[in-house]
Amino acid sequence: MNIAARVAILQNALPNVGSQVRGMATLKDIRVRLKSVKNIQKITQSMKMVSAAKYARAERDLKTARNYGEGAQSFYERSEMKPETPNPGTLVVALTSDRGLCGAVHSSVAKKIRALMANDPNAANIKIVTIGDKAKAMLAKQFPNNILLMFNDFGKKPPTFGDAVMVANSIIESGHEFNEGIIIFNKFKSVVSYNTTEIPVFSLDAITNAPKIALYDSLDSDVLRSYQEYSLASLVFYAMKENACSEQSSRMSAMDNASKNAGEMIQKLTLSFNRTRQAVITRELIEIISGAAAL
Repeated sequence: MNIAARVAILQNALPNVGSQVRGMATLKDIRVRLKSVKNIQKITQSMKMVSAAKYARAERDLKTARNYGEGAQSFYERSEMKPETPNPGTLVVALTSDRGLCGAVHSSVAKKIRALMANDPNAANIKIVTIGDKAKAMLAKQFPNNILLMFNDFGKKPPTFGDAVMVANSIIESGHEFNEGIIIFNKFKSVVSYNTTEIPVFSLDAITNAPKIALYDSLDSDVLRSYQEYSLASLVFYAMKENACSEQSSRMSAMDNASKNAGEMIQKLTLSFNRTRQAVITRELIEIISGAAAL
């Protein structure tokens, strides 16, 4: 078979090689993108491993913290605590953290508060306490007149009871009068599941007027204030631990999905790179053979 015949066969096999190559990304572009995706995959895999370690610790801490939450809620239930009259000065505590890349953990809290504000006729009197930069970023611009307190620097380290005491004391000393409030947070269910839920908190007046509060102790104003401070701090601490565990498990799942998606993209880019490289080689062969045939 002479050279001209070989050129004809190659041209018939790849009739539009030149136009296809011109329409494709260059090898350098694909190589740069492939390297970038591989680096992203390394980062997401590392973040998954870090989140897995933090999740294991958060789950251990949550078992102890649940005693604080269950104890405070039991105190409210056994004393038959409830607001005597609806108070327009409702308090809402939005519990998130400063860190993202964890799915819809933070946005679900903000979404629940937006729904509450939209459906409450007394929304103008609701005061919001944001814990974490994510809640601040999602709610402060939309409800600037409703923000009472804002806390940040949460999520980088495991929450402690001291953090909860600081938040509880700031709420009590803010001067905002509320009869009943709620803490909105994500309650951990499993590694891949959590519920955005709420638990009630009560003011000093509500605790004082509870029908069965006298069963606990010989009460005076100092004792009642201690009950309020400790119960509020216990519930905030419990919500922080539940939210931290939900956040770490959600981030672990999100990074796992991101790593899998990066792996699929790497496979597609590798295939595209090989096809483009083969097309370039074939075109160069055709040009060499065509040049030889013209001699």
